[in-house]
Amino acid sequence: VLVGRDIGTVVRADAGCKIYITASLEERARRRCKELQASGVATIYERVLEELRQRDARDRSRAIAPLVPAHDAFVIDTTKQDVDAAFAIARAHVTGAT
Repeated sequence: VLVGRDIGTVVRADAGCKIYITASLEERARRRCKELQASGVATIYERVLEELRQRDARDRSRAIAPLVPAHDAFVIDTTKQDVDAAFAIARAHVTGAT
């Protein structure tokens, strides 16, 4: 298992099973704020949201290895899923139970 923004399209484009995990920008910002706050870092949701928006824009527009799901990736939108539900979806896909 490898995780990264260009694993399925560049690093292991030949992988037999690719899963692209996504969530809405707003949900990712909410989760990031929660993570930072849990580690004692004061955060402002709007600032985190803007930082993620800018990072996504940079990653999607870069010339080499832009942020896109591989054409053959199984996409899981975790916006309304907790980690256990997302794992169950991924596991079902990998084991052929989808």
